[in-house]
Amino acid sequence: MSVTKTPSIVIAGGGSAGWMAAAALSRFLGNAGKITLIESEAIGTVGVGEATIPQIHHFNNALGIPEAEFLEQTNATFKLGIEFVGWRDAGHSYFHGFGLLGRAVGILPFRDLWLKGRFDGSAEELGIYNFNDVAARAGRMIGLGHSPSSVRDLVYAYHFDATLYAAFLRRMAEGRGVVRMDAMIEAVERDEESGDITALRLDGDRRVEGDFFIDCTGFRSLLLGGALGVPFEDWSRWLPCNRALAVPCERVDPLHPYTRSTARSAGWQWRIPLQHRTGNGHVYCADFISDDEAAATLLANLDGKAQADPRPIRFTTGRRAQAWSHNCLALGLAAGFMEPLESTSLHLIQTAVSRFLKLIPSSNREHRVRDTFNRQVATEWEQIRDFLVLHYTVNQRTGEPFWDYCRNMELPDTLAAKIGMFEESGAVLKDEGELFTEEGWTQVMVGQGIEPQSYSALARGIDEGELRQFLSSLAEAYRQRAQALPTHAQWIDHVMKGKAA
Repeated sequence: MSVTKTPSIVIAGGGSAGWMAAAALSRFLGNAGKITLIESEAIGTVGVGEATIPQIHHFNNALGIPEAEFLEQTNATFKLGIEFVGWRDAGHSYFHGFGLLGRAVGILPFRDLWLKGRFDGSAEELGIYNFNDVAARAGRMIGLGHSPSSVRDLVYAYHFDATLYAAFLRRMAEGRGVVRMDAMIEAVERDEESGDITALRLDGDRRVEGDFFIDCTGFRSLLLGGALGVPFEDWSRWLPCNRALAVPCERVDPLHPYTRSTARSAGWQWRIPLQHRTGNGHVYCADFISDDEAAATLLANLDGKAQADPRPIRFTTGRRAQAWSHNCLALGLAAGFMEPLESTSLHLIQTAVSRFLKLIPSSNREHRVRDTFNRQVATEWEQIRDFLVLHYTVNQRTGEPFWDYCRNMELPDTLAAKIGMFEESGAVLKDEGELFTEEGWTQVMVGQGIEPQSYSALARGIDEGELRQFLSSLAEAYRQRAQALPTHAQWIDHVMKGKAA
């Protein structure tokens, strides 16, 4: 890439990854770069990522997308967290809610207060001290800045139709000058000396040159994995699921403000409520169940009538050894796959785009920038991987071959250390830059049945009676204030009417 001319960026592939990149680059590069996106209507998209985490607000806000317009254009609903059903054992459920857990006292996190209460017998289940959990189970919802009480506002994300979101971003990007070409990529041309990509050869005897290329070609990874030969790191020994079936069904009421993940005999099933339908899927390991059995399990456990036949998806969990090689960056499935258990698929696209915008090169000699990017991406993916593995490996579903394997597999050292520390002392320390919070780790470890043997010495001097009163008052306040909120459907209607007003 030459520093003396306006850089041209070619995005290979559309879908969520391609159009998120196009929308962000066109927003922040402005007239400083030419952006071309190549996609073919003949190639479908995977589109399993319809649930998000709260960081999606940063992306939408940066693009200047009003919430009401976003809800309308993507049939979105609100999400306060994820309910995990049957993950510890068949009769148990717990909630991973966004936001803070309870209330800290000075420097003492609520986790240690709750653990002392558990040892003393004064604390109830963890979920009643999480406002997101209480509101979600009551079917209640309200947006930032609109809380009718002194309770901190609910922290939320969204469920939305990923195909509609990509179309929405496409209109935005094209309005800012992004050029879209409907074409199939037939070959990738490279410079013989540097190895950089110089052009893409398309069907119809067409050719597109560029200074920088973004690979959004899905699992095929035509540029990064194919042309540049960047190897794939297979994580299936830790995350053995390798198939998914996706199917929409009719929307049913009430409209829940949370994702549900239900453990099945060889994997798990998602349920994502949208305004116009419910998204469903079955993620499973084909080594332990047949495709036909997996489809039957999915269809037998829908809330409403199926609107299509289950769509099969095959994958291997893992990532490319480098997300950025030469003058090519991979996004989305071209960079790797992390199953949608904690709704991180779109987030990984978002953070990669954000990081790239901060480090975008002005020449092809800036190797340190590329190395820094790859190091940060590797850390981010590994931290998320560990959090997902935690859900699988700490289970009490004995006698089921898939879950027995997960319970007995050798863990990454980083995860083993985190579990061991919590078992010993109830301590959770978030690593620098880590996506998931100490509250998130606490909810999942407690939910999966890990019982700490001790708790912080700082909590030992707290009076048992005062602690009991504090916990009881907090739980009751959350319960009452949740009941004062509008229902999820009412709040969506309120926001949409606000747009029309």
